[in-house]
Amino acid sequence: MAEDKKRDYYEVLGVSRDADEATLKKAYRDLAKKYHPDLHPGDAEAEAKFKEASEAYEVLSNPEKRKMYDMGGFDAANGSGFGSGFGGGGFGDGTYSSGFGDLFGDLFNMFGGGGRQKTGPQRGADLNYVLRVDFEEAVFGCEREIELTSKVKCSVCGGSGAKPGTSSVICSRCHGSGQVSQTRQTPFGMVRNVSTCPTCHGEGRIIREKCTACRGTGYTAARKRLKVMIPAGIDNGQGVRLRGEGEPGENGGPRGDLIVEIIVRESSEFTRQGLDIYSTVKVPFSVMALGGEIVIKTLDGDVRHNISAGTQAGTRVRISGKGVPGPGHNRGDHMAILQVDVPTALSNEQQDALRAYADAMKEEPKKKKKGFFGK
Repeated sequence: MAEDKKRDYYEVLGVSRDADEATLKKAYRDLAKKYHPDLHPGDAEAEAKFKEASEAYEVLSNPEKRKMYDMGGFDAANGSGFGSGFGGGGFGDGTYSSGFGDLFGDLFNMFGGGGRQKTGPQRGADLNYVLRVDFEEAVFGCEREIELTSKVKCSVCGGSGAKPGTSSVICSRCHGSGQVSQTRQTPFGMVRNVSTCPTCHGEGRIIREKCTACRGTGYTAARKRLKVMIPAGIDNGQGVRLRGEGEPGENGGPRGDLIVEIIVRESSEFTRQGLDIYSTVKVPFSVMALGGEIVIKTLDGDVRHNISAGTQAGTRVRISGKGVPGPGHNRGDHMAILQVDVPTALSNEQQDALRAYADAMKEEPKKKKKGFFGK
């Protein structure tokens, strides 16, 4: 690109003069993806714009070169020997700055230049299983047995996937490596592309005659029973991991895990907040007023507790160590919320007693106010 047609480097990248490193890199990445010669073969204009953006980024991404450019423009840049595009230092000789090395690696991956895919042993995928347990089981822990369908090694072919009496053969395309490579010329030099072999799909071997029992997969489905230990204190939505009970691995890789997700059923008597358990206890009015002993039901059994005279509705009674087990064998507390137990059916004698109490307390039933037309 001729000197008289050079554009300001900041203008080329479309950034402000105070743009930081991340902004510069993003701007150049976007332009490189847009005008990369591999996407526009034979397009001289796209190649020129790509080179222009590369030259601008090569200067502005280097703090020292950027400072000299800001002070003296293109002359200062050329005087330092770095403003001549692909013909100058930093491009043609392969000595890229660290920023360029990282960026070119990203671009090569995008265009297939560095996308090496793993063909060695790969771990199998994890499986998920939902298990519902009662509230008390989650608090104290339990052992449950689950049944699920799992992939097991085929008993007919022994897991080879080949028909009994036959065996797999080495892939003639990748010669057993599971990968194929191709070398091509790019603006940055020769690039070697490595990808998974499309013939054997990375296995390195091909099964000519597949086992009819497993259809060449080496695995068949079978029902399996497993014991799951539910730890004390587990909460709703948490999981238990069973190592090696997931999907089989590929190319001799280990099996994945089985993640058992725990769903805790609601209790009709208790609720949980962290490590504390809450419940509501109904207490006769006479006991609330006069004081006395009440019985609080907990997950560990009944606990007797004395309340003082004049206890109000909504009072919370804390019973230490009767909550949910936590780390270090510490347990939360049980919080009992006291409510007045209002009777729904009273005998004549009880009604008379309450009326006498109301008279003694000078309590009178509230009378309804007359409406406008009732006056």
